[in-house]
Amino acid sequence: MRKSVCVFCASSENVPEVYRLAAVRTGELCAEQDIQLVNGAGALGLMGLSSNACLNAGGKVTGVIPQFMVDRGWCHHGLTELVITPDMATRRQRMRDLSEGIICLAGGCGTLEELFETVTQRQMGFYPHPIVLLNTGGYYDALIAWWRRAQEEHFMRSDHADLWHVAGTPEEAFRLFQTLPERKDTNEELSRR
Repeated sequence: MRKSVCVFCASSENVPEVYRLAAVRTGELCAEQDIQLVNGAGALGLMGLSSNACLNAGGKVTGVIPQFMVDRGWCHHGLTELVITPDMATRRQRMRDLSEGIICLAGGCGTLEELFETVTQRQMGFYPHPIVLLNTGGYYDALIAWWRRAQEEHFMRSDHADLWHVAGTPEEAFRLFQTLPERKDTNEELSRR
């Protein structure tokens, strides 16, 4: 059983209710399944909602945030553990280091940056854990279509199709998180191809 999941998601407040409900349910499921929630330590938006839902249900949340965001007052100060980093790149790496998999909720540029950097690390053999895209309300349909086209037009190899998996509900996302195998290719093996 995996015991820690990193949740990438938006910190924006003004988003439709369907995404807010998915964030709350994600936090609740972490607590119900005794899974440590790791995120970017934001107090607002889907990040704050998932953290609060997890904490309110008796779970634990580790937040990782750069110092400049703390200085701007964006930090959630009620988390179980707070890790402060010098910059965004260190933040992203530390979140991966603390997790045994990723669930990516709806988000904007920052969320996609986190997702694609992690997908690339998995592709290169540096991150073996599962990556699950939670496609709430079809939010990521266009991204999923691009993913297929990139393979069809040979911008990606067909064996990269399993770099991430798509879920329709938080419950399905957690099932995938717990059951998908680790990626076996190491960086050394990939470099010989």
